[in-house]
Amino acid sequence: MGLANKITIARILLVPALLLCLLYYSAEYDFLRFIALAIFLVCGVADAIDGYVARRFYQKTELGTMLDPIADKLLILTAFISLSIMKNIPAASRIPPWLTTLVISRDGIIILGTVLIFLMVKKIDIKPSIPGKITTFFQMVTVLLSLLQIDLIYLFWWITAITTIISGAGYVWYGTRILNEQR
Repeated sequence: MGLANKITIARILLVPALLLCLLYYSAEYDFLRFIALAIFLVCGVADAIDGYVARRFYQKTELGTMLDPIADKLLILTAFISLSIMKNIPAASRIPPWLTTLVISRDGIIILGTVLIFLMVKKIDIKPSIPGKITTFFQMVTVLLSLLQIDLIYLFWWITAITTIISGAGYVWYGTRILNEQR
C-alpha cells in the first residue's frame, strides 16, 4: 500500500476523534472545539497531500480512487451533522438543518446514482468534477467558520447551498448521460 492510501486511511481514522471532540464540546471544555478545528484542518491538508502524492509519485490506485471520496464524505458529513444538531454552540455558529439536509441529500443521490450506473453498466469511472471540488471547498469553509464561531457564516451557508445544488445537478446530468448512452 502506497503512502497516498495510508494518508487517506489516516484521514478516515481521524473522523471518530473529530466526532468525540464535537460531542463532548461545551463552554467549559472550549479547548475541544479547537482540537476539532485542528483535526479538521489536518484532514483537509492531508487530503491535498494524498492527492499530490498519488499524482506526483504515480501512486493512483483503484482503492485510493474509492477511499478518497469516502474519507471526504465521512469528514464533511460528520462535521455537518454534528454542528447542525449541537445545542452547546452559539446558535449563530450552528449549521442550519436545512443545509445539512441538502448536503446529505446531494451525497445520497450521488451514491445511489453511482450504484445504479455500476449495476447497469458494470463499470464506473469515479472522478470529481470542478463544481464538485468547489462544493467540497465551500462545505469545508462552512465547517471551519462554524468551528471558529464567525458571525458572518450565514453568507457561506448560501454559497455552500448554491454550489451543492449546482454540483449535484451536474452529477445527475452526467449520470443520466452515461445511462442514456447504454441504450
